[in-house]
Amino acid sequence: MTAWIDNLLFGLYPYICLAVFFIGSWARFDRDQYTWKSDSSQLLRRGSLRWGSNLFHVGVLVLFFGHFVGMLTPHALYEPFMSAGAKQIMAMVVGGVAGTLGFIGVTLLLHRRLTDARIRATSKTSDILLLWVLWVQLALGLATIPLSAQHLDGSVMMLLAEWAQRIVTFRGGAVELLANAGWVFKAHMFLGMTVFLIFPFTRLVHVWSGFGTLAYITRPYQLVRARRMNLPAGHNQPGNRNAL
Repeated sequence: MTAWIDNLLFGLYPYICLAVFFIGSWARFDRDQYTWKSDSSQLLRRGSLRWGSNLFHVGVLVLFFGHFVGMLTPHALYEPFMSAGAKQIMAMVVGGVAGTLGFIGVTLLLHRRLTDARIRATSKTSDILLLWVLWVQLALGLATIPLSAQHLDGSVMMLLAEWAQRIVTFRGGAVELLANAGWVFKAHMFLGMTVFLIFPFTRLVHVWSGFGTLAYITRPYQLVRARRMNLPAGHNQPGNRNAL
């Protein structure tokens, strides 16, 4: 791959995806709040939805937080108690299990949406496209595990993590770190960034609402009082059946 393509895909493209991700999410919430939903098809047919949805969400959530912490945590913070090789083995095991769960889940969801006539008829193009993108992305992620097993010292993982940290901190020299990375890693990274690009235009926006529910932890209890006219005081007390 030529240098200018590397610079385009892994130097400029990440910032385009992040800009669209944040600005697009804000614009959709501001202008089209009635479209801000998960568009669940549970009412049409449950079937494999429970298994597919649960497996997919558990797997993807573990992968998301694993990638977030693993890629963006500087090596100096965990070096005193964990080597790069140990971190890579842990990532391979945890990522392999979570990736397999997520892959099985998204396969069930994709099969359900493509083979059920009622669900297919009510599905948007973006729904099916999103499932295909996630299916390929999870497949690519699983395909990186055998390649990672060829260098258990964690050297390639360190380069990928350093690339991500330089991108989010706007430091130069990020693209050069990927010079020797395999095409599977690069394809996985490119498609992962593409997920952020299409995020504001799909049902994925409901992920923001999931994080927003954390505000309920600190919100005070909601006090609800019944307001009924022309009823004697104490009518709603337990055991007071003759109040009326």
